[in-house]
Amino acid sequence: MGRHRKPSSVNIGRSSVLALSGLLPAGLVAVAGASDLDPALQADIQPSPEEGIDALGARLAAALDETAGHAMAAQRFAAPPVVKTVALPENRVRADLPAGPLGIPGVAVAAYQNAEKTLLAENPECGMSWSTLAGIGRVESTHAFGGKADADGNPLTPVYGPVLDGSLSGNNVIHDSDDGALDGLSGYDRAIGPMQFLPDTWKRYAADGNGDGIADPQNLFDAALTAGKYLCSGGLNMRDLSQQTRAILRYNNSMAYVANVMAWANSYNNGVAPKPAELPRI
Repeated sequence: MGRHRKPSSVNIGRSSVLALSGLLPAGLVAVAGASDLDPALQADIQPSPEEGIDALGARLAAALDETAGHAMAAQRFAAPPVVKTVALPENRVRADLPAGPLGIPGVAVAAYQNAEKTLLAENPECGMSWSTLAGIGRVESTHAFGGKADADGNPLTPVYGPVLDGSLSGNNVIHDSDDGALDGLSGYDRAIGPMQFLPDTWKRYAADGNGDGIADPQNLFDAALTAGKYLCSGGLNMRDLSQQTRAILRYNNSMAYVANVMAWANSYNNGVAPKPAELPRI
């Protein structure tokens, strides 16, 4: 499994702004500053006829400090989600949403598109598409057993992979990493949720896709966003075919797996079902 590399932040010091203000005409400083600020703050840095460069520079620095302060505060106080599987009643109703391309369940489409939108804002360099996430979801769990999930994206029956105790040919032996908290097992691990994460990997990349403060691997919205973060980790660009291939190989180190995911992703984009030759046996 890969590692997620956090983008570096850029800090602009108050002294730098003041130094620049002393080198430029007051009007130019105001225009340059205003172009980088929220429109609501632009009025605060417009020069008055009697105002000198130093005074304008001070006001510009104060406005930038306030803006940066708000942004930093928002990042600082964004608490990480609680990582757990939520216990839900058994008599929940299946979501009744219009199906997407090729009959993809509507609640799954909503989860994948929500993840695309969130990642576009958080990591636009990645270029994650909802159809790539849909390709993963199709191969891993057929979108939570064909969309058997409630309107909140919670599967009506929890999704689990086989126990990784070495009893199945071709599967690795993976000993327990979560004390059974996520996969309900002790002794060995198993993949969890509609996007089939191992518990240890889920804990590293867990994301809250539906805004409830919880990162539940069984929830379609949480699982789709976490899958997107995992694929994007390491600064990969999903618009580049070779980098997209590297990302998908993290899920399953098999080119047949990559071919299946990409074939379904392309089909969800163009509405034409993949041909058998495009779906080699994994």
